[in-house]
Amino acid sequence: MLGAVQFGLLAACVVLFVPMGMAGWHLSRNKVLFFSGALFITLAIGVHLTPYFPSVSDFVTSVSSSSSFNVVVDDHDACVSLLHEIDWEVKPKRDFDPLNNNSMNYDKLWSWRRSSSVDSCEFQRLRKHDIMDLLNGSWVMVAGDSQSRIFALSLLTLVLDSKRLESVRESLFKRHSNYQIVVDEMGMKLDFIWAPYTTNLTNVVMDYKRNRVYPDIMVMGSGLWHMLHITNASDYGASLLLLKSSLTSLLPISPDFSTDGPVTGSVSVRSPHLFWLAMPTLVNSMLNTQAKKERMNNLMSGEYERELRSNNMLKQFGGPFQLLDIGSLSWSCGIRCTDDGMHYDGVVYEAGVHIMLNALLIESHQKL
Repeated sequence: MLGAVQFGLLAACVVLFVPMGMAGWHLSRNKVLFFSGALFITLAIGVHLTPYFPSVSDFVTSVSSSSSFNVVVDDHDACVSLLHEIDWEVKPKRDFDPLNNNSMNYDKLWSWRRSSSVDSCEFQRLRKHDIMDLLNGSWVMVAGDSQSRIFALSLLTLVLDSKRLESVRESLFKRHSNYQIVVDEMGMKLDFIWAPYTTNLTNVVMDYKRNRVYPDIMVMGSGLWHMLHITNASDYGASLLLLKSSLTSLLPISPDFSTDGPVTGSVSVRSPHLFWLAMPTLVNSMLNTQAKKERMNNLMSGEYERELRSNNMLKQFGGPFQLLDIGSLSWSCGIRCTDDGMHYDGVVYEAGVHIMLNALLIESHQKL
């Protein structure tokens, strides 16, 4: 290496100073020509010598790459944080029936809030062919309770024709059962897994590990059944930690999170996209049983929400899941978007699906 550097310096001296010396006698007649030629030769020598000084070339490369990387990360984080900036317009239908005042009496429209920061992210309500391009060949798994079931239906509503969707709806909503479908036009496989408790979700993850196969997209959610039948926020938090631990140790994802902090290990080439479907806003006065009204009150809902956040399940707190905040979406849509205070109209979950799709676009640095 030293010999190469010496030879390079010698060549530089010859190439630089010999032409300059030969051109020196022209100095009195054309100074501009002389100094422009000297500058050109000096720059040329600098370019050719850069590879012989790794510290210089490494420094230039690292500075340029780190600058562009920081810009991408900043844009990524900012746009992800704005995904739920959604406004609602809920108004009575033309044929409003005052004697039957349910959610079907109202039209609901949603859109991303108009602001310079949100506009710069270019969020999209994806059309059918865009969704088919984005999810082409993907395996999507949705696991949880009835909220997850409605979310799965909302996704299928965007890609299936009305005739097939009707038959899917009947099969998907069979009580407490799993469902699987392949959308041949786009090669997408969707699995819905009935898993109302967090422990059920942990078992789902363990099954994937045993079979050594993992979906491309995993949407999970729990809490409502636990709140109704166990009504213990601390126990719910403990079950969340077990789920988080199973993901950390079993799934081929980047080990940036654990129950106690960063862990070490190898990183798989492919990592599933993980989404957490948050519980909806509960309207206590509209709940349809006395047990629900007593146990699923605002105080208990708040405690369950705190367990989700304090146990760092969400990416915004260093966890594995990107949040799909059905709680905020349902709260914004309001009581005219629900008939039982727990299950909301499909448009609320449709908004959640579009948030997920835009999050996938951001994570993969794609534009449609």
